[in-house]
Parts: sequence; structure tokens; C-alpha cells
Amino acid sequence: MENQTEVSEFILLGLTKLQELRCFLFALFLLLYVASVLGNGAIMAVVLAEPRLHTPMYFFLGNLSWLDICYSSVTVPKMLAGFLSKHQIISFTGCLVQLHFFHFLGSSEAVLLAVMAYDRYVAICNPLRYRLVMNPRVCLLLAVATWSSGFLHALMHTVMTSQLHFCGPNHVHHFFCDIKPLLSLACSSTHLNLSLLNIVTGGIVIGPFILTLLSYLYIISFLLLKVQSRESRRKAFSTCTAHLTVVTLLYVPVIFNYVLPSQGDSQDRDMIATLMYSIVTSVLNPLIYTLRNREVKSALRKAVRRKLFPGRT
Repeated sequence: MENQTEVSEFILLGLTKLQELRCFLFALFLLLYVASVLGNGAIMAVVLAEPRLHTPMYFFLGNLSWLDICYSSVTVPKMLAGFLSKHQIISFTGCLVQLHFFHFLGSSEAVLLAVMAYDRYVAICNPLRYRLVMNPRVCLLLAVATWSSGFLHALMHTVMTSQLHFCGPNHVHHFFCDIKPLLSLACSSTHLNLSLLNIVTGGIVIGPFILTLLSYLYIISFLLLKVQSRESRRKAFSTCTAHLTVVTLLYVPVIFNYVLPSQGDSQDRDMIATLMYSIVTSVLNPLIYTLRNREVKSALRKAVRRKLFPGRT
């Protein structure tokens, strides 16, 4: 099909028009981005280096950390560059690439959290069959399915957006190329795009969310009805707390952004929600998992001791 696009580049309007805030925001988001990369990178390094953490739970945690690093890297570097220049210009192709990877990694993370909830369900409710059910082959297949579903979901939006006709204006009311701000600039019909956004994207958000809730409802009922020991309940709940916190941090702003209908001028609301699940959550995830997990804290302390005192065992 012939490309009908007349606009060759877009101008990202960013978070604010106030010049005096740009230096502060640059320093803030640079700090958050560095914290995200270092925190998630540390978890990945510890999971790879520590044999005790070579289990399904930490295999998926390593995937989550890698997703968070890539997720924040899709938007933050471009946003930081925009704070230092008057205009945040991005080419049409670059805009589509950014859109693709943002939704690829975001939807993959939603599916991965459901997979992690299933892992906790098997570990707590069927502990004797855990190694059989969550064997390395199954874990690898689940990881491949997670990344593949995210890629195909993003590819659908990328292809559909590339077929739209953009004749101007080219000012995107966002700090990156997201679907809804781009659709508002299209000169051709966006009915099919909006339908896919509501149905498919809503489904890939709500579907894993429901599976996660069902997994934890079953876990809670199992612990309350079939586990008599308070200590056993406490240990089981402690392994789920970090994951539930991460699920809440991701899904609440995502549901506000993509599932609930927009009311009036929702651009500021959408940007705040996007900042929460694309940047803030990726910074908090390493803290949540290290503060709530004794094994990860122990492995991190051991790794630090090895670096500082290499002669000691």
C-alpha cells in the first residue's frame, strides 16, 4: 500500500512548557533512570551469579528486571534530550519504533506478572508438584510466550498506525509517541484503531489482571482453609507481597490510561499515568523485591562482600 503520510516528523511537547522547570525535571528523571538501570541490573546480576536463585521465581524476576530496564529506556533518554533542547523532534519512523517498543515491553510485562502469579499459585498450593510443573522447559516456554504476545500486540498497533494519513498539525501532546495522542492528529478515520485499542489492548490488560486476581484468590483461600500453621501462612504471604505490590503499581495507572474512557481533556492524566507505570514502577520494583525478600538481600550482601573483600569467602 502506498504510504500517504505527509508529515515526516513530529514535535513532542513534553511534560511542561515552563523553561525554568526543565533543568529540575532533567535532573529528576536522570536520577530515576539511573536508579532504574542500576537497581534492575543488580537484581539480574545477582540472579545470574547466585546458584540458590536459579529457580522459576527468580528466573521470571530476572525477566521482569530486564523488561523494566528496556521499558524505561524507550522513553526516558528521548525525554531527557528534550529537556535540553527547545523542540523534541522525532521522525515519523522513529515515532513508530518508539510506539512499537513501548507497547511491546508494556504488554509483555502485564503478561509476565500473570505468569509470576501462576508460579506462586503452583509453589504454594501444589508444592510437591512444583518442580515437575514449573520445570525449566515450561519456564522457558512461558517466557517465550510472554515476549511473543507482547511483540505481536505491539506490531498490530504499529502497522495500523503506519497506515493512517497525517497531514498536520504535528505537535504530539505527550513526552513520547503513544497511540492516543497520535490518533488525535490523524486526518483519516481512526475508528478501527480505537476499536483495537479498546478491545485488544483492554483485553491484554484485563485478561492477565483477572488471571492474577484468580491466582491470589485461590492462594488466599488455600492458606486460610487448608494451612493451619500461622508461621507457614506468614511465609507464604511474604513471598506474595512484593509481587502484589508490583501488580498494583502497574495495573492501576494502566487501567486509568487504556481501559477507562477518556473524559474531557485527559492529556495530563494520561501523561501522569504513563510516568507511573513506565518510569516510577521500574525504579520501585528492585526496592520492593529486595526489601521484601530475604534471599535476594542475602545474595546482594554476599555479592557486595565479594567485590569489597575478594580474598574472603
